[in-house]
Formats: sequence, structure tokens, C-alpha cells
Amino acid sequence: MLGALLLVLQAATLPAATEVRRMPAPEAHQGVVADRTYVYAISNAEIGKYDRRTGKRIARWQGDPTLFVHMNSCVLNRAEIVCAASNYPDVPQASSVEWFDTRSMRHMRSHSFGPGRGSLTWLDWHKGSWWACFANYDAKGGEPGRDHRYTTLVRFDATFHETGAWLFPQDVLDRFAPYSSSGGAWGTDDLLYVTGHDRPELYVLTLPEAGSRLIHKATIAIPTPGQAIAWDAAEPRLLWSIDRRGGQMVASRIPAVR
Repeated sequence: MLGALLLVLQAATLPAATEVRRMPAPEAHQGVVADRTYVYAISNAEIGKYDRRTGKRIARWQGDPTLFVHMNSCVLNRAEIVCAASNYPDVPQASSVEWFDTRSMRHMRSHSFGPGRGSLTWLDWHKGSWWACFANYDAKGGEPGRDHRYTTLVRFDATFHETGAWLFPQDVLDRFAPYSSSGGAWGTDDLLYVTGHDRPELYVLTLPEAGSRLIHKATIAIPTPGQAIAWDAAEPRLLWSIDRRGGQMVASRIPAVR
């Protein structure tokens, strides 16, 4: 209890993010990712490709919803969109990673984790490793004996062999409850930025020097309610998120964390 209290006291509240732009996209139900020319809106079994200059949709991928049950956040890796996917809200929880070509908008390949630590909600490539969040829930989509406190950050090598795992800070878990983390991305400052399911907040985390629980460094208010996030490919402090109710992709400038 004392350890959790100390972490709360150490976490700073920073100035709010500044909204820069909104782009309508009916596929903006789960996530968004942006390269230098296009912005991609992610839904369970759809990806919309939008010209970031005009805001017009120029291509769209639609998958079989029985195969692509619940795609979540995505990340760009060279000319590919790499997406976290799960069978949420079905149980046992099972997860996979799905690759798409940004030029042709075709599905390229898949890696299945099967059942395991939870439902894969986001992943990122950072310093030669894949970092993946496996969510757990208190009710819908959860498994008996595991609630939101079991949400886990896992580090994998390039071929998805596990090399480390961490729990989230208790005060951040309290903000997740009864859901989990829906978005996450490493910043160029080597800090991990994560969101929950519905609160308009960005949590800045670091790896611990010892032990298995991440450290909560700061909280930043953002203009959208949780869900997936992705850094802009052109501007280091520009973060994309979604307003799923409004069907919009939103770009915000994030203050530096000292």
C-alpha cells in the first residue's frame, strides 16, 4: 500500500495536450496510425486510408469479421501496418498480430499467440523489440480469476519469443478499471505513453530499475477518450488518437516530459 502511495505522489500532472486537427473517418472505431502522406483509421475488420492533406479517403480494406474479430491499435513498420488483434469479447482470450501493405492495402500475414496472458490490445516496435499489452477485464471479455490488475506489458524479440514482462502501476490500473489499456506507444524520449479505455488521459510510464511493475511518471489530459494512439511519422510530439463516437481521427501536440 505504501509503495502504491509513493508512486501516486511521484506522478506529475502536466499541461494538457493541444488539439491540432480532426479528420472524419467512419472506420475510426478502434485506432489510427499515420505516415508522412496518409492517415489510416482502424476498425474491427476495416482500415480506411486517408490523404492527410485533403482528408479524403483514397482506399479501404475490409476483412471477414469472422476472422478479424477485434482489431485494435496498429503501428507502422516500414511500408506495413502492424495491428494488434484479439477475439474480444470471446473467451478463452486469444490474440494475434496482423500485417497489411500500406500501398496495396492487402492483408499480408498473421502471427497467432493463441490463448495466454489476455487480449492483445496494442503493440509497438522499440529498440529492437516488440512491446505488447495483453489486457484483462473485470467483466465482459474477461476470464475467471483475472481482472484488470492482470493487464501485462510483454517484451518480445523480432520473432515473438518473450524476453520480459511487467505489470502496470496500481494508480494507473485504478484509472483503467473495470477495463484495461487500449493504446500505447514508445516516445522518442524513451518513455512509454499509454491510454485506458475511456478516460481522456495519457499516462507516461518508465521501466523500473528492479522488480516487475512499471513506474508512473506523469499524466497528460488529451482531447479524446482513451482508445488507441500512435505517434505521427513527421512530427515527433504529435500524437494521433480517435474520437470513436464522432468517428474522427484527432491529432494533438503532447507537451515534453522532463
